[in-house]
Order: sequence, then structure tokens, then C-alpha cells
Amino acid sequence: MNFQQLRSVRETVRCGFNLTEVAAMLYTSQPGVSRQIRELEEELGVEIFVRAGKRLTGLTPPGEALLPIVETLLLNADNLRRAGEDFSSQTEGQLTVAATHSQARYALPHVVKDFRDKFPKVTLHLHQGSPKQVAAMLVSGEADIGVATEALGDYPQLLTLPCYRWTHSIIVPPRHPLLDVQGPVTLEQLTHYPIITYEMGYTGRAHIDDAFKAHGLAPDVVLTAMDADVIKTYVELGMGVGIVASIALDEARDRNLRILDAGHLFAVNVTRLGIRKGAWLRGYAYSFIETFVPTLTRSLVVDALKAGGTV
Repeated sequence: MNFQQLRSVRETVRCGFNLTEVAAMLYTSQPGVSRQIRELEEELGVEIFVRAGKRLTGLTPPGEALLPIVETLLLNADNLRRAGEDFSSQTEGQLTVAATHSQARYALPHVVKDFRDKFPKVTLHLHQGSPKQVAAMLVSGEADIGVATEALGDYPQLLTLPCYRWTHSIIVPPRHPLLDVQGPVTLEQLTHYPIITYEMGYTGRAHIDDAFKAHGLAPDVVLTAMDADVIKTYVELGMGVGIVASIALDEARDRNLRILDAGHLFAVNVTRLGIRKGAWLRGYAYSFIETFVPTLTRSLVVDALKAGGTV
């Protein structure tokens, strides 16, 4: 038994049993992957995969039972390597952070700059994606730290920690009728205008939909996007009223827009930081977390990881 055999099994499952993709991931040949899997099956005395001719189509019952063990062995091997690196070179290495577009664009820039100033020899990889993609990168081990508002709490493999709370705002062009409203804007008033906001699953969109639904209202959502800057662009063109995260707005920068508070309309959102349970974090990873959220000290995060729950 060797780690290449274990990696072949893990990547086969992750790649949907497509051995061509597995071979590319492991920098080997498809016959080489097949041989590694077959040799492991022969050593264990069971078939791990269901086969249809030469194709792999799924996991056998023994395969279902063995996969978590394979994942744990590979995770521990990676942890061993990281632990050794942590002791031998505390200020060098790499850190991969996965974040949604809004977090990467508005919440993380100063954190990244401060981290780079403190750890200039650490290569920082910043991946952007949907909340589900961020969670998947954490679960697969592709990312060390994930930052998103939604989805992270849905994965039992992840420890999630609260970072900060935020609300939504309404944005309109200058001289829009909503600017003449006396008192706070209502949901019913918003239904009179086309709405431009986030795609489903992004940046608190569920709270927006829930608010309208709770009042029996159906907003006219004419355009959705992943990124607040895209939403701003189309609001500036007069195509509709925008609903965006308040953290994405700056009156000095967004001079062509007018901002209305929507904190009374939609539920408060919580941005969370995710870490894969059981994963070893390098010392500088804890420093990145504490730079982002000063209350998330190394001791607090370590205790949370040991407890294995959600804070």
C-alpha cells in the first residue's frame, strides 16, 4: 500500500470516476491510475469501484466504507508534512484562501496587504468562487481558509467561525423617485421598480427573497450578478434599483449613485470563516485569520477545532 494508490482512489471519486481527469490531476497516465487502483484492491482483497467493462461507475459497499479511511490517511499525511514545515520554516510556504467575490473585493484587500507585509516569503493564493465552490475547495483540501456568507455552515466537514455582521443597502441613480420617499423605504415601494441584485446563493440573497416572501410580495428581479460592481454599473445605467451589501459601497467612490439604508428590510447577514476539520494550519494561517478578525485568536481557533463544532 502506498500514497499514490490512495490518491488514485480519492481523485477518482472527486473526478466523477473519469480516469482521464484523474491522470491529469496526478500527472500520470490513465493505465497507471488503473494499475494503482487494481493493486490496492488486490492487496485489500475487495473491489473498491463498480465497473462497467473498463469504466468505473461508482463505489462498491466496501469502497464506501474505505473512502473515509483513505481521506483520513491522506489528510494526516498532509498534516505531517505541514507540521514539519511549520517547525523548520515558520515564515515561508504558501497559503490558499478561497472567498466569494464580495469578500475578496471588499473585505480582504487590507487583510491581504497586511499579511504580505508581515510574511513576504509566504505565497498567497486567493481563489474566488460561489459559496458552494468555496466550501468544496475547503473540503477537498484545495484551500486552507474559506470566507463566505452562505453555504459554509451546511458542510459537516467544516468548522465555521463568525467574522462580522453586515446588512444590505439600496442603490439608485440621482433623482430617482425613491429619494423623495418620506421615511424609510418599504418593501412594497420596492416592488414598483425593477430590481437588480445578487444571484441565488450569493451575498445574502436568501434574506432578500425571504423578506419579500414573508410579506406576500413578488419583486420584479430583472437582472442578477455575482459581483456588486456589476450591479452598480447597471443601476447607473438606469435599468433598475439595486440591492447590494453595504460593505460594497463607498459614497466617495460611488459618486454616481445614491445610497438608501435597507437594514430594516432584510435580515442581518453573518460572514463566516471556514476551516476543514482535522486539517493542520500553518502558524501564518492563524496570523491571517487574526488579521482578518482580531477576536479569532490562535488559541480560540485551536480550541474550536479540537471541539469540532460550529462557533
